[in-house]
Amino acid sequence: MKKMKTKRQTAIFDIDGTLFRSSLFIELVNGLIENGLFPQTAKNIFAKEKKRWLERKGTYDDYINAVIKSFQKNIRGVSYRHFMDISEKVVDDQKWQIYKYTSFLIKRLKKEGYYLLAISQSPKGILDKFCTNFGFDKVYGRIYELGPGDCFTGNVNDLHLIANKANIVRRAIEKENLTLKNSIGVGDTEGDISFLEIIENPICFNPNKKLYRHAQLNGWKTIVERKDVIYNLENSKVKTHQ
Repeated sequence: MKKMKTKRQTAIFDIDGTLFRSSLFIELVNGLIENGLFPQTAKNIFAKEKKRWLERKGTYDDYINAVIKSFQKNIRGVSYRHFMDISEKVVDDQKWQIYKYTSFLIKRLKKEGYYLLAISQSPKGILDKFCTNFGFDKVYGRIYELGPGDCFTGNVNDLHLIANKANIVRRAIEKENLTLKNSIGVGDTEGDISFLEIIENPICFNPNKKLYRHAQLNGWKTIVERKDVIYNLENSKVKTHQ
């Protein structure tokens, strides 16, 4: 009788703002502009939303969506080789700009034999480069279509899949012989709620208002890392502005 292979425990991490202290998408777009692969005018598409976010008049989602819009408009015709050159440069420059809490958690879970899964809205090419440094077993990100000459068309493959992180988790669980028993998930915005809801031990790390309120309603662990202090807000009441 064939012996059943033991299923591995799973830990799922969002990356931008959760492990990486900035956004790989934002840093990549800035790198593409600085190195002349995108025109300087590419900044105009997200400059207003960036200013509104910095002044606390707009949301981070509006800002990042404007960055994504700029990327999709300007990536058309850029070669994959040049794209990856910039991705590697960005990662080399910033790969250790990470949060202590999540980086230590990843190290511990890796030692305990957890299967580490990264899910992000950033392009998969730069995610692969970044996540290699932390021992992730599988990385899911946006995959942009390549056309003739290995140049980007501007289209996204399987956008519906990456948009729902819970579907990705379920797919990985089945495909990689994993289990959700004792699973751990870490996210920072309401876009992570779908997969945190199916995890046994969800952790909201530096959450935005929508995720924080959801966490409070559901009794999820909430961690905030600020400067050199890590706060556990699991049993705390925090006032949020309307």
